[in-house]
Amino acid sequence: MELWDFENLADGRAPRVVLGVDGGSTSTLCVCVNANSSKESPKVIGRAVAGCSNRNSVGDELANAALELALAGALKNAGVPRSSVQAVCVGISGVDTRDDEERMLSWLRQLFPRTSHIFAYNDAVAALASGTLGKLHGCVLVVGTGTIAYGFTSDGRKTRCSGYGPLLGDQGSGFAIASQALASVTRAHDGRGPPTALSEAILKHLHLKHVDDLISWAYTDSSWARVAALVPVVKACAAAGDFAAQEALNFAVQELSLSVNSVVTRLDLAGEDGKQPFPLVLVGGVLEKNDSFDLVSAIVRCVGASFPGVEAIRPQVEPAVGAALLALRQSSVATTRLCNGDMSAAEV
Repeated sequence: MELWDFENLADGRAPRVVLGVDGGSTSTLCVCVNANSSKESPKVIGRAVAGCSNRNSVGDELANAALELALAGALKNAGVPRSSVQAVCVGISGVDTRDDEERMLSWLRQLFPRTSHIFAYNDAVAALASGTLGKLHGCVLVVGTGTIAYGFTSDGRKTRCSGYGPLLGDQGSGFAIASQALASVTRAHDGRGPPTALSEAILKHLHLKHVDDLISWAYTDSSWARVAALVPVVKACAAAGDFAAQEALNFAVQELSLSVNSVVTRLDLAGEDGKQPFPLVLVGGVLEKNDSFDLVSAIVRCVGASFPGVEAIRPQVEPAVGAALLALRQSSVATTRLCNGDMSAAEV
């Protein structure tokens, strides 16, 4: 098909590469990394961005189309054909069960040569790998519009907490923080709650004149990300001492810490005594460091009260690169297992 026509002009001496994908409800990023790169310094030679690849948001057809566009675009920009792909690792939101993984693996195997190792995970796994340089061990906390905590042990056990979406909870998420802040504004307006600086700050940010104007703003466009975009306003008000804003963020810290603690407990990441070191990778727009409210430090303190061995990591590479590093490690393991006669490795 036209999307792959560039392969007819590809250099026959193209290097071996791995592909890493970070896909979600907003966009999908694919990076093409030289397979001879060191895991400490991966060399990205091509990248491409496409639309939503979460099938729960747009359906299988559109999600697969976006993913294929990103995969083909990264290879085209790198000048590399699919025959040079050593491994592909995709981290896609909405890949939540073994059936989801198998569906994704089956589709990807139709795109790439049999010699390519293919891996499919939830996008939280790519985020974890971005902080551990491709190692599947530890816990990752992702906090953006939504939130999820995901954990892996060195022997392959895994579990998750939260990640159910705004309608089923996801306390601590950007959407939940902003929703609580908006509720504080309407409560103050009605006299059901104390005055809050959030009222003036949010109205000013949204270019609205009256609290009543929030009704049309909220229900004209029900995008969760649009609501979550108010989190910086909440942080600024909290830093200035507003009680309602601080309450919303402190509640988020407690809920996010509970998610991490649940994963750590289920997987015994901190050992039997609860004091052994383990990595906690923290990613997502809500956790970005700024000059106002430091959510990361508060979460780490809260988790550390139960598990003093927690080692906080802020990734130096993006999740798509983490997926590529995971592809490098996993393909090496799979090749070793195949050489030892374990044919199931190709199905990882």
